[in-house]
Amino acid sequence: MTAPSQVDYRDVLRVWREADTIPAIEHAWLYDHLMPIGGDPNGPTYEGWTLLAALAAQTRRLRLGLLVTSNRFRPPAMLAKIAATVDGVSGGRLDFGIGAGSRPSHPLARREYDAHGLPFDDFGHSVGSLAEACTIIRRLWTETEPFDFHGTHHRLTAALGNPKPVQRPYPPILIGGRSAAVLRVVAEHADLWNIPGGDIADAASRSALLDRYCAEIGRDPAAITRSIHLPVSYDQPSVTRAAIGEAVDAGFGHLVLGLSTPYPADVAHWVADRIITTTVV
Repeated sequence: MTAPSQVDYRDVLRVWREADTIPAIEHAWLYDHLMPIGGDPNGPTYEGWTLLAALAAQTRRLRLGLLVTSNRFRPPAMLAKIAATVDGVSGGRLDFGIGAGSRPSHPLARREYDAHGLPFDDFGHSVGSLAEACTIIRRLWTETEPFDFHGTHHRLTAALGNPKPVQRPYPPILIGGRSAAVLRVVAEHADLWNIPGGDIADAASRSALLDRYCAEIGRDPAAITRSIHLPVSYDQPSVTRAAIGEAVDAGFGHLVLGLSTPYPADVAHWVADRIITTTVV
């Protein structure tokens, strides 16, 4: 994962092009913020989906996505159209990451809503909106006739998604988050679930809660791939390798390795050689 903040487009492109040549690296990710959440608060941050489209056109093999789209930023029908476009540009390599939106307790994330004239409703509203958005997006990707949708948070009239995504029936849906409310949405709608790493025990307990919510609605918990984001330590790769081992032991098989800026030369090869291929799991 290369957060597109405090960097230049060419920096991100260099890492992605390099990673695209390394079979051990299977997927690459951006994040979805409009202003920095680390470093210089007035530094550069690229918009995630437009950057993802550019990188999709410059790569050939990597699966790709945003970890994760803020459902607060874009209406779901517009987001479905954007995602279908990126899936087409990439030739069917999109993993569609989405979440309820930034934590209100994170001031550097909270400010980007006011700065861009975006509403910031309470958490209950954002989770309800996320659930409806997942339904709308899936329908736009799969239904061939216009439909109306009258939900609590979203209303559409004669909605139709065309073109459809390249992937059938639709790109895998990854939902990110750790709250109980979000995990209920994950149980119903997600193909993959992602949680920020750091506390593997907490991640494992959240995973067990997701198992319970799946059982309550009659869904096989194994149908949802468990994904975790782990930061890469350039100075102490053994720390990263140990975290990977713990995460795999806890049932997380989809690993997103976060790279901090500035990116060293040949960083993707370094990650493959010093982190991925030398980790014993």
